[in-house]
Amino acid sequence: MFRSGVFAGVLCLSTLAGGGADAADLSDDEVMHLGAAEAAAHIRAGDLTAERLMTILLDRIEANRHLNAFITLDRDGALKRAREADAARKAGADLPPLHGVPVVLKDNIDVAGLPNTAGTPALAEHVPAENAPVAQALVDAGAIVVGKTNMHELAFGITSQNFHFGAVRNPYNALTFPGGSSGGTAVAISALMAPAGLGTDTGGSVRIPSSLTGVYGLRPTVGRYDRKGITPISSTRDTAGPIARTVADLVLLDGVITGGPTEERPANLEGVRLGVPRAYFYANLDASTRALAEAALDKLKARGATLVEADLKDIGEINSKVGFPVALYEVLRTLPDYLQETSPHVSLQEVVRQVASPDVAGALGAAIGKDLKVGTEDDAISEKAYRQAMDEFRPQLQQLYADYFKAHDVDAVIFPTTPLPARMIEGSIKTVVLNGKAVPTFPTYIQNTDPGSDAGIPGLTLPVGVTPEGLPVGMELDGPAGSDRRLLAIGLSLEKVFGRVPEPVLASAGN
Repeated sequence: MFRSGVFAGVLCLSTLAGGGADAADLSDDEVMHLGAAEAAAHIRAGDLTAERLMTILLDRIEANRHLNAFITLDRDGALKRAREADAARKAGADLPPLHGVPVVLKDNIDVAGLPNTAGTPALAEHVPAENAPVAQALVDAGAIVVGKTNMHELAFGITSQNFHFGAVRNPYNALTFPGGSSGGTAVAISALMAPAGLGTDTGGSVRIPSSLTGVYGLRPTVGRYDRKGITPISSTRDTAGPIARTVADLVLLDGVITGGPTEERPANLEGVRLGVPRAYFYANLDASTRALAEAALDKLKARGATLVEADLKDIGEINSKVGFPVALYEVLRTLPDYLQETSPHVSLQEVVRQVASPDVAGALGAAIGKDLKVGTEDDAISEKAYRQAMDEFRPQLQQLYADYFKAHDVDAVIFPTTPLPARMIEGSIKTVVLNGKAVPTFPTYIQNTDPGSDAGIPGLTLPVGVTPEGLPVGMELDGPAGSDRRLLAIGLSLEKVFGRVPEPVLASAGN
C-alpha cells in the first residue's frame, strides 16, 4: 500500500532523464545494478547523472509495486534533489562519498518532512521536523532518500506482514514473506529499487530479511549508531543497521554513519578462525538450509579458514531469560517517551488500541495489561523480572560470548542466519512448517539471531545460495563487541568465496 499520490507521473520516467551523452556508456540495466559505491563513483566521474539513476530506479519501483516495499515514496522530492546533485557536480563542488546516491529508510527512522509511521495506524500522520542522526549522516554524505519502506507493524515481528499497509512480498516468490521487521528495505535493495538503505534490528530485523531476500545486512554493536529519532522497542537491544547488495557498501554506510573509514581491506582467510556452535545454532535446520550451510563451511575450509567446532554451552536457556523480559518491559517505557517527544497528542494506549496486526496487538496487549496502564500488576514483565534479566542473565550471556571468543581464539561464530528459508505469507502469522511440523513463526525465525542481539554484539549476514525452490539462504557471523570492522573485513573475503546468489526475476519498467 502506497500513500496516495506518490506515484503520479512515475510511468515512463526514463523520458525525463537528463543524462544525455554523459551516461551513454551505461545501459539502463547496468545502471540499475550499480551498488552505492559504484553509483557514487560514476556520478563523480560524470558518466552518470544522479537524475538518470533516480529515474531508472523509480521506473523499477513502479514496475514492481506488487512487492509493496514502500509506505511513502518521495518521487518529486527525490528527483529534485537528484537534479540539485547534478548541478553541484557541474559547478565543481566537493562531492561527498554518497553524492547523488538513492537510499531507502525503514519507516521507523525519522526523515524530515516525510511521514514516519512505524507501520502503525496511530502514527500515519506523524511527520518529523528533523532527521534521525543516522539519516542525517547519510544526507550529509550526499545520499538522497527515495522513500520510507514498509515493515512489520511497530517492528514487532519478523515477517513484514503488515495488516494496515499491506504485506511486503519477497521478490524471489511474491507469495512468500521477505522476513522482517525491515522487510521493505531488504526487498527494495534485493529487487534493484535502490542500491542500499537502513533497517533496524532488535532481535534480527536487519539480518533476517537480508537473509531471506539474498542481500547483505549488518547489525552493529549496540551503541555504535545513534538511536535518537528511531521509533523504539528496547533501549538495550535496538539499533539501526545497513542493508546492501555488497559488503563493500555495508562498509561504506557504516563508515559514513560512524565518521570512520568508508573502505576496508579484505581479511586474509588463512588467518581467520571461526567458531561453529552446532548444538544450538545448527539444531532442527530445514534440509535445504542445512545443505547450503555445510557447503558454505566446506568452501571456507578449502580457502584456508580455520573452523573450530565448539558449542556455546546453555546459550538457549540463558538467552530465553533475557530477550522477551527486556523487550516487553522496555517497550512500555521507551515508546511512550518517544511519543511524548515527537507526537504528544498520541498516547501509548491509543497506539495499542489502533494496532492493526493481530500478532502485534497480542504481544503489546499482553505486555501492557488489561487496563492498558503501564506499571500495574497486569504487566507481563515485573520490575523484579526485568532487573534480574538485566543484572544477572544479560551479563551472564555477554560473559559466555566473551569467554568463548577468548578460549577458542576465534574472530567470530558462524551459523545459518535463520533455521529455514522464507515461507508462504498466507497462514504464517502464528506458525510455519519446519521439517514436517508446525512451529511458532516468531521464535523459530529469531532462534539464531536473538542471542547476539541480547548480548549487544555485532552480526553480519551474507547470502550463500538458494534452495531448490529458488529461495535465498544466509549465513551469519557474530563477533565480539566492537569488532564490527573486523567482521566486515572478513565479510569482504567471504563474499568472494560464496559468490552472489541469482537475482530475482522481476518486471522491468514498461513490462
